[in-house]
Amino acid sequence: MPPVQLSQTLNTSTQTATAKQRYEYDLVIVGGGIIGLTLASALKDSGLKVLLIEARVDSIAVSKGQAYAIHMLSALIYQGIGVWDKILPEIETYRRVCLSDADYPHVLEFQTADLCTQDLGYVAEHQALLKPLQEFVQQCPNVTYLCPAEVVNIQYQQDVAAIDIKVAGEIRTVRSLLVVGADGARSPIRTAAGIKTHGWKYWQSCIVAFVKPEKPHNNTAYEKFWFSGPFAILPLPGNRCRIVWTAPHEEAKALCALDDEQFLAELTRRYGHQMGKLELLGERFIFQVQLMQSDRYALHRLALVGDAAHNCHPVGGQGLNLGIRDAAALAQVIQEAHLKGEDIGDLQNLKRYERWRQKENLTILGFTDLLDRMFSNNFFPIVIVRRLSLEILRRVPMLKIMTLKLMIGLFGRTPHMGTSK
Repeated sequence: MPPVQLSQTLNTSTQTATAKQRYEYDLVIVGGGIIGLTLASALKDSGLKVLLIEARVDSIAVSKGQAYAIHMLSALIYQGIGVWDKILPEIETYRRVCLSDADYPHVLEFQTADLCTQDLGYVAEHQALLKPLQEFVQQCPNVTYLCPAEVVNIQYQQDVAAIDIKVAGEIRTVRSLLVVGADGARSPIRTAAGIKTHGWKYWQSCIVAFVKPEKPHNNTAYEKFWFSGPFAILPLPGNRCRIVWTAPHEEAKALCALDDEQFLAELTRRYGHQMGKLELLGERFIFQVQLMQSDRYALHRLALVGDAAHNCHPVGGQGLNLGIRDAAALAQVIQEAHLKGEDIGDLQNLKRYERWRQKENLTILGFTDLLDRMFSNNFFPIVIVRRLSLEILRRVPMLKIMTLKLMIGLFGRTPHMGTSK
């Protein structure tokens, strides 16, 4: 999506009745990826008129075979929306999580018995989430899905936002009470609004690939902390696994440059032999890791969700799940304001969403950053501290359960639609 030009005009003497005559939509969501689709789906019974805009017919994430850990709370949110039954048959569950530190022999295991649940989480390829959400949204009578289309200009006014959209080479203008930026980490909507971000790029890059092990994965997810960075193994349908291999930039580039046989040899050294011989499926991809938090999640008539608002280290598979919670939280705030007859694009209402999600996301960003820095080094005093910490978690059930709940999204304020059973 090209950079969005933004102009902001604040008119002070427009009455509510006049404003209602001037807008075609209650909200316009810019970005039709998983988070934008989740927000639109969550508003299906809201009585609000929604426009969802996506610039690309094809998805880069689909072409790269992106896959995600889906946490328990995210599954509950999708159950509350009513789309989970369409998603579940296409994804894989995991019922055990094993954490280990390099060559330290003691493994910290989380199991379903720790929470008295059937599963601990799920792993989904991008398409397994995207397609059911697209089909669901297209069946929502209050949602208009416009793709391909590009936002080229937005004017944020006192009573309405005017959005210029390029469709089939022509520019059309729509007016909305609220614009939601769900347009990714490089968000043109955020940039054009002048919202600053803070954070940093890590010294590491991530290699992602699919493998097929000789032996069953037994619905087990692994997080192996090596001195160069975390190494995750996520189970997928068809006894496949997704690896997320973090290493310093130059090392990651060198690993990606290896031929398949050499790459598999290096992979097996870190993967271990618990699942036998490995077969590499498809291409490998590499991306740089970064942490980012936006100064603001909301302005008058504007809210940010997902990667447009924040990014974190992939350790623990938190990123997409934070965005899903953003969407559920914003949907709840918007619907509560609408039921009270309030202006859903007013900053006072949007601040409720910002106060809710900004602090919780910052906690997870800090947690993932601490994990990466604690485990991605071989400084002896830190090695002692982290291995002692793993031993304490192994031996103190209460702390172990608290850690597990933090990992799978069961700490913090739960959106109403995430309370489904």
